[in-house]
Amino acid sequence: MSRVLSIFLILFFTGASLVAQDQKIGFIDSDLIMENMPEYSGIEQRLNLLSEGWEDEIRELESEIEELEQEFEAREILFTDEMKEQRQNEISNLKLQRDQFVQDKFGPEGEYFTVQQELLAPVQRQIFDAVTAVAERQNFDYVFDRAQETRFLYTKPDWNLTEDVMLELGMDADLVRN
Repeated sequence: MSRVLSIFLILFFTGASLVAQDQKIGFIDSDLIMENMPEYSGIEQRLNLLSEGWEDEIRELESEIEELEQEFEAREILFTDEMKEQRQNEISNLKLQRDQFVQDKFGPEGEYFTVQQELLAPVQRQIFDAVTAVAERQNFDYVFDRAQETRFLYTKPDWNLTEDVMLELGMDADLVRN
């Protein structure tokens, strides 16, 4: 009985390793693909315009705060305690307003990242669809994105599907070589 079990286990693990050897794994660089998509440069320009406008507003608030602080320091000895407190509260409120504005626009759940996600979603969908088409056509079991958190210590160039995905998207892959 133990001999039959041993033979079964040997055959099972041999079969499992043969299946693992047949898997085909590829990778892409989505950053490289996006940088070469015409849609991406338009998105990047829109985001830059949006953030530049907000940065101008932040600079105006900071300038106003600095002006109030300088005025306060210059006239502090002339103010009564009540006036000092009123001016300090005004400066503090303006700083809080600036900080809240920065958080609302550029914070982790701010408007900038929300707009960025909305604008990039169609581009990312196109890339995903192209990756799926290439992977299915070339019989890949797994495709990783080396532009994201996944880190490869070694990659065989034969398994780089970036150019194939760019071609699937109708882009000129000859412009970009890894």
